[in-house]
Amino acid sequence: MGMGGALMYILAIDTSTDAVVAGVAALRGADATEEVLAERQVTDGRRHAEILTSLVGETLDEARVARSQLDAVVVGCGPGPFTGLRVGMATGAAFGDALGVPVHGVCSLDAIAAAQMSQTSASSLLVVTDARRREIYWATYDQGRRTAGPAVAPPGEVVADLADMPIDVVVGSPTHAGLFDRPVGAASVPSVAGLVTVARADLSGSMPPAALVPLYLRRPDAVEPKRRRPADPQRQELAR
Repeated sequence: MGMGGALMYILAIDTSTDAVVAGVAALRGADATEEVLAERQVTDGRRHAEILTSLVGETLDEARVARSQLDAVVVGCGPGPFTGLRVGMATGAAFGDALGVPVHGVCSLDAIAAAQMSQTSASSLLVVTDARRREIYWATYDQGRRTAGPAVAPPGEVVADLADMPIDVVVGSPTHAGLFDRPVGAASVPSVAGLVTVARADLSGSMPPAALVPLYLRRPDAVEPKRRRPADPQRQELAR
């Protein structure tokens, strides 16, 4: 059924971390009760493109939902490394285009925070994920609302900047969450439930989704090589 129906099937995708996340959720009834029907999380940061499509197929089969039954796609837009992030966003956009359904982009850190908030009574959260190059992506939350970030910085700089901030729980990358001398929560990567929760308002609204905008937060590793200046014929002649 469509947006106004009593049942909505959503495909959720995220490749902003080393984990490839894919799954199917349903929103049921007038109150849009959320139910995750199938989910896969595979940690392999170098094979996003190779395994994502197969994970989508597996979860659709497990959920017993045909592609033609999908009403929307939710995709994590980062922040995340350039190569991995674009795999999930391109795949989500391709499914939306092929099926003629809306594609909603959400901040991946928001999805981690939403999943943790569903498991704890903590009011303030810090979410951190690995940005590589000895840096982390981070954002803070209070009562479920993002109060700072997303941003990217060296871990030591973030630890110092947030030293006096009241933070109940740190979640995300376990390696980096442990640097903050705060309790560490269970949520470590964006989940299907978290992704759909963040997109709930957009999924239930009548406005078309905004364009997908990746949160790279810094320039990609691969850059176009500088053009070489043409050789000076007179200089070449003198060099002979």
